Amino acid sequence: MSPIVKCPTCGKRVEWSEASKYRPFCSERCKTIDLGAWASDRYVVPADPAAEADESPSTETTPSKH
Repeated sequence: MSPIVKCPTCGKRVEWSEASKYRPFCSERCKTIDLGAWASDRYVVPADPAAEADESPSTETTPSKH
């Protein structure tokens, strides 16, 4: 028996199996709503701005062989 999870968008119970085409979402609609939330910055991944400021981009390059 496959585990049951809640759709992150609407909370509907969804079976986590190959038959659940949009898992963990219950439908394409809920999947699209979630994608739209990420695209509109309603969801963000917390970060430490001080740690990001300390990191400098790598300027090393690999010599190419011609």
